[in-house]
Amino acid sequence: MSDIVFRRLSEVDPASLIALMNDPLVRRHMPLARGTFGPEECARFVAAKERLWEAHGYGPCAFVIDGEVAGWGGLQPEDGDVDLGIVLHPSHWGAGRAILARLLRDAFEGLGASSVIILLPPSRVRTSGVRRAGFVPDGELTVAGERFLRFRRWASEAQRLWAEGARTP
Repeated sequence: MSDIVFRRLSEVDPASLIALMNDPLVRRHMPLARGTFGPEECARFVAAKERLWEAHGYGPCAFVIDGEVAGWGGLQPEDGDVDLGIVLHPSHWGAGRAILARLLRDAFEGLGASSVIILLPPSRVRTSGVRRAGFVPDGELTVAGERFLRFRRWASEAQRLWAEGARTP
């Protein structure tokens, strides 16, 4: 596979993000993507993601493969957790595993996170890939009025056991 380069969203051509965010195969699993996603919406989206970088030192980025924006995602804070998201153009769906591995390394080694969550809309009925990657069901979360299934992967088994014990009354 080609090298995958992570770039800040502000460093890529907005037209590539607009095309990605309007792709019907991409949008069908993005319940927060409502209405038109044009230049104005893209500018607001990129500005909001840049604010995450400013406030937390990390945030979403673009995934560039062979000079082409293949998708966006990364790590971002979500309700006290580190949320991992990957949105890929259908022509690059095969790159997800390599991107996931790099993001997990960034979360656990770079950020020192004890766990990482992935939020999937209920429309994503196939979760076997997420489970094979070590994520386990961990409840639900509502974001902007939309329900998501939360999956969590712990940095280590010891941390998972501690957290389960800490949650036990």
